[in-house]
Amino acid sequence: MIKKLKKRISCWRIRTQFAVLILCALVMSFGVFELLWMNKFAVFNLLGLGSYYHTYGDALMLADRLYQEAPHYELPESEDDDERIKKLGPLLDLADKYTAISIYGLEDGYHRTTREAEIIENHSFFFPLYGLLDQLTDKSFEDFRYIPLTFKNGSGSALIMDYKRETVVYPYMVICLSVSVLLFFSTVLFFLNRKMKSVQALKKEILVMSSGDLSHPVPDFGGDEIGILARELNSMRTVLNDNIEKEQESRQANQDLITALSHDLRTPLTILNGYLEVIKLKKNPALREEYLDRCLKKTKDIKELTDRMFEYALVSEENELPEYSYTSAGFIRQCLKENADFIRLAGFAAKLQFDETSAALKTDKTMIKRILYNLFSNIFKYGDKKKTVFISFAMQKDTFTVTVRNAVKEEHSREDNNNIGLRSVRKMMRLLDGELHVSRTSSLFTVKLTLKTGV
Repeated sequence: MIKKLKKRISCWRIRTQFAVLILCALVMSFGVFELLWMNKFAVFNLLGLGSYYHTYGDALMLADRLYQEAPHYELPESEDDDERIKKLGPLLDLADKYTAISIYGLEDGYHRTTREAEIIENHSFFFPLYGLLDQLTDKSFEDFRYIPLTFKNGSGSALIMDYKRETVVYPYMVICLSVSVLLFFSTVLFFLNRKMKSVQALKKEILVMSSGDLSHPVPDFGGDEIGILARELNSMRTVLNDNIEKEQESRQANQDLITALSHDLRTPLTILNGYLEVIKLKKNPALREEYLDRCLKKTKDIKELTDRMFEYALVSEENELPEYSYTSAGFIRQCLKENADFIRLAGFAAKLQFDETSAALKTDKTMIKRILYNLFSNIFKYGDKKKTVFISFAMQKDTFTVTVRNAVKEEHSREDNNNIGLRSVRKMMRLLDGELHVSRTSSLFTVKLTLKTGV
């Protein structure tokens, strides 16, 4: 359950995750503050600070002593009666450092003098924030009381303000607020730190890719924007790696072809050059005609090699696109008949088996001609004229199928090393969204072309 919830949350956008986190952090921080604040008395007792909070008895004792000692002193006439105010000092000094005492006239209610609490006069560490904390606690922790006093020269009253509670309550509130705020920002910073670590990890992956290492997969970073970026980066890495591998394979194939064709061209050119030198020197006039025939044969061999180079150039062309048009089945039958006549003139026997369908297909006529030309050129070069070439054309459901089967000469029973003709056919069939199936034995070669009607 937790894993599913975590996975679902990881699919949210970062701003959604952050908004929910802020809300949860606020609720959690407020809850922690309330928990600490509501249990403050238990904390005070646990820390041995109960005497700072329970001050009721101390206040009664001070009030009793003031009541007993006041008749020995005179009540100042006003705030300017410095002499009597000074003599009143020992009475006010009965209060401890946490207590302030103010003297008022009982009848007129006017202020006479005040002795501030020593802890306030000394600017304790929390009293600079006294006003703010006083508002936050709604003055609920102030302990004050009025008591009547009888002086030598009249009656008065004393206001006793006890600040002993504030010495523990206010610092404790500061601690509670600090813990809550720290918890809130810690939660937010933890979230931001995790996201920054993901960004840093993604940065490392990009640097690895930029160094040329495309084999290292990019880790999964979830379903947010960083995760989406990581997946797209991984897809780009895969595509780029495949393209580089294909390019390297193509470059190697080019190099192999050039090496093979250079060797194949060098041999007939060397022989041709030797025959021409013999003819030029006129050493054996009787063999002139024979040497000329051999020269013509070598030029034919050179032409075949250059044709293979041209075919390979067509195979390597990546930007070729088919030009589709609706083509009748009769067009394909006509192309097959023309190519069959071509090999017949070369001495082959051909047997045709065609379906007389009138259906049509959507294809590229030029590519169809090139495909069939390549197939029948291979028959012309490598086929055995002693055996019959079977050519069939049939339609099954929504596909056309062309099958060509021929025997192979013994000297060409092994597969052509470069296989350029078939590679050209395979590429064009792929561009036409068709399929090429080749089967080969030691003496028999079968090619099957399948094209969709596209209608």
